Amino acid sequence: MKNSIKIKAKGLYAKKSCILADKRDEGYIDTAIVILISVVLGALRLAGLYALFGDVVLPELTSRINEMFNYAG
Repeated sequence: MKNSIKIKAKGLYAKKSCILADKRDEGYIDTAIVILISVVLGALRLAGLYALFGDVVLPELTSRINEMFNYAG
């Protein structure tokens, strides 16, 4: 029982050492650039949707509602 616990502990220690010795990391500048690109693309998407709804969807919707309720009864 004690041997298996020691073996597991040595394995975990070796795994931790490999993870800590890994020199690959993501820097702050990389993260900032990714966040900036995401914000810009999100703003462009929202601007496109706003333009689409303002110029195409809402006027068409207004005219269809007026036609629907404009009946001579």
